[in-house]
Amino acid sequence: MAPKPGATDTIVSIVVISKDEPALADTLERLSDQAAAVASRIPGQVEVVVVDASSGRLDAVRDAHPSARWIDFTRPEGVRVSIPHQRNAGVREAQGDVIVFTDCGCIPGEAWLERLLEPILSGSEQMTCGRTGASGAVDPYNRETSDTTRYLDECPTINLAFRRQVFDDVGGFDETFEYGSDVDFSWRAVHRGFPIRYVPGALVLHDWGSRRRQAKRSFAYGKARARLYRKHILGNSDQSITKRRLGANDAVPILYPLFILGLPLSLRYRSYLLLLLIPLWRSRHDRPLDSLVNHLILGAGVISGTREMLVSSRR
Repeated sequence: MAPKPGATDTIVSIVVISKDEPALADTLERLSDQAAAVASRIPGQVEVVVVDASSGRLDAVRDAHPSARWIDFTRPEGVRVSIPHQRNAGVREAQGDVIVFTDCGCIPGEAWLERLLEPILSGSEQMTCGRTGASGAVDPYNRETSDTTRYLDECPTINLAFRRQVFDDVGGFDETFEYGSDVDFSWRAVHRGFPIRYVPGALVLHDWGSRRRQAKRSFAYGKARARLYRKHILGNSDQSITKRRLGANDAVPILYPLFILGLPLSLRYRSYLLLLLIPLWRSRHDRPLDSLVNHLILGAGVISGTREMLVSSRR
């Protein structure tokens, strides 16, 4: 790792948000080792910040990791999902000029933190995103991103780093979202001129859970995608990006809802169902049936989210 020449001491803050995930203990164990390794190589320090909404249910994890700075978070009244609120609270409380996000249960790969930070600390980039794999049997988010890809159109916060300036210029995470605030953040960052440098060597592994849990997650992400499109393509709020163009990441959340809505055609044209052979073939080397089911559920979520917004707008 080569910090920018003449750079002063740098503080790196790794922010992890949590509610009821005991797997946080494994993540903190790995983060401690990586933080120490990076701190020994840069003129500065690395801190780990936990934003905990467990109301004391993870106190055992807290007591076992005294080096982590713990922030007790109380969910605002009327808020069902406080993910963006916790992210904003974590950045506000962090001391670092460089912010790193990862999730509970994530297991960083070898030299993950060093590789993720290198383009930022060298001064060549303001925002980086690493690669995410699966530690369990199911990998619903396996991406066909080539290791030669230099920049991404969007990214989640599961493996992300950025300068505080990015957060300040973008305006933080949109707290009106339940899910999808991380993608919204990345869209706004790119729009404001902060490209997302892809660092495939910075790997974290995550156990995505059972198929049932993944189905619930896919549906929620589908609903969030509908809201993202409303905000950034149809909306006119201060944080809207009305000029955003659709890209490769929009194929699934657009094509699958259209397919579902067209299912009545199969009553007359049975061959309509043969369209499903296309995604099955494309994902044939990586659990094609699981991938298809998750995409269909996500598509159903997009339809549900769109319907909810239409109903709400008529009130």
